[in-house]
Amino acid sequence: MLGFGDEVWWSRFARPSLQAWQASDHPLRLVEQERAKADPDPKALACYGLLARMRTTVDTPARDQMLLRFVDGRPVSAVSIDFLAWCSDRLHQAGKTALLLIWDNAAWHISKAVRSWLKEHNRQVKAGQRRGVRIVLCLLPSKSPWLNAIEPKWVHGKRAIVEPDGVLTATALAERACAYYGCTHEPHLVQPKKVA
Repeated sequence: MLGFGDEVWWSRFARPSLQAWQASDHPLRLVEQERAKADPDPKALACYGLLARMRTTVDTPARDQMLLRFVDGRPVSAVSIDFLAWCSDRLHQAGKTALLLIWDNAAWHISKAVRSWLKEHNRQVKAGQRRGVRIVLCLLPSKSPWLNAIEPKWVHGKRAIVEPDGVLTATALAERACAYYGCTHEPHLVQPKKVA
């Protein structure tokens, strides 16, 4: 199957650019929010995503399915490996055998640790020693986000879940994003302590 992967930061305070029809006597205003001093949640949440192009038969059109995992911390190689392992297991459960993953050249995508893990993972899956799908990376040229089909999905999602006159908690933001994309809110991936 074909998949487009990427990470995005979901800000609780920054507002996406929006356009809307409005009555001239009741203009719509997005209020710039500030973080309260007692707010324990982070300003933004990192999130890994996979836009999977699912095709059940040759005659049916492909349908898009999003797989999301939020991160407690930031994207790093160890978290990327955890995300790829989770995607591999999920796609195996859906009856897939291989994933052609379109990804950019972020340092945590092409690191030695990720490449070594992919090589070993694919070897074990092919030998039947590990459950999952084989993952073949197709890296995009540098500075070419328009070639990744998941990028517009991020923009539309941010616009759809924005709270015009309030601040969402980190949990509410993650739940709204998952509901918008039609996926379950999975436990967050955790950044290893030694990387922080």
